[in-house]
Amino acid sequence: MTTESFAEYLRHDIRLVILRVLVELPAYRANSSVLTMALERFGHTATRDQVKTELRWLEEQGLLSVEDIGAVLVATLTERGSDAARGRARVPGVARPGA
Repeated sequence: MTTESFAEYLRHDIRLVILRVLVELPAYRANSSVLTMALERFGHTATRDQVKTELRWLEEQGLLSVEDIGAVLVATLTERGSDAARGRARVPGVARPGA
């Protein structure tokens, strides 16, 4: 696996982890700072800027909505995002959950 393909693999997994974290939250929403800390707990080291970039990408795909609140972004999971997090929908650029 090349360095570039491994970096792409990590981005795909980070996107899935973000969706799966949001599925577990009562209101299906969290801010970028909380998501950055959650990613770290799941073994991903990402800057807040990287997390914000991924949130915007996920928003473009219709997997979540994003609200800009000052220094943080607040992400809310969409129905399509929930389906992707649970493996019911395939989205290029998002890893599929394991069996």
